[in-house]
Amino acid sequence: MKVTVIVTLKPTVLDPQGNAIQRNLETAGISGVTDVRQGKYFEVEVSDAVGASERRVLIERLARDVLTNPVIESYRIEWE
Repeated sequence: MKVTVIVTLKPTVLDPQGNAIQRNLETAGISGVTDVRQGKYFEVEVSDAVGASERRVLIERLARDVLTNPVIESYRIEWE
């Protein structure tokens, strides 16, 4: 089973890369974008042998403890 984990900076954390992207949009003549926030995208393949409840615990732990810095980032999980 494939699971997607998306990690983004918390809204209170400054995002210099997002700000740079937004400035470059204006330079490229793309207007109307009021904010850009960057993040990380992970596709995780979990064995079918792992049960549904165990899979949920596994992915939550992976997202929380490995893929995310909980001080500055939050995450969301998209289950297929």
